[in-house]
Amino acid sequence: MYTVKEVAKLLDLTEHTVRYYTDKELVPSLQRDKNNNRLFDNESINWLIGIKYLKQCGMSVEDIKTYVHLCLEGDSTIEERYEIILKQKVNALAQLEEAKLRAQYMEDKANHYLDIINHVIPDNTNPRKW
Repeated sequence: MYTVKEVAKLLDLTEHTVRYYTDKELVPSLQRDKNNNRLFDNESINWLIGIKYLKQCGMSVEDIKTYVHLCLEGDSTIEERYEIILKQKVNALAQLEEAKLRAQYMEDKANHYLDIINHVIPDNTNPRKW
């Protein structure tokens, strides 16, 4: 069993985020000790890993809650869960493309600065020199 602090460190989440997800009832396997402290087993950690990735793909907490409830309903919801995952896959791929564009922009900008440093072109990045 793991504490909030241990789970937060393990999953690279803040303790606040772990508590928030449990307060929103996104971790159905959550247990509590005699002092009402949250305790996490491997199943709870698996739920949190899934929640983390779905959230990173842009899924709202309410949509994640729907997904969790569908999982708990069982096999009869597999197609519905599949559709949710497909939608999130599209979001993740769009985020990847946006990240590639940002990385290319920064690569181009770095190369531009190298040209300035190597005196290939004059410094045209400083508004004081325009």
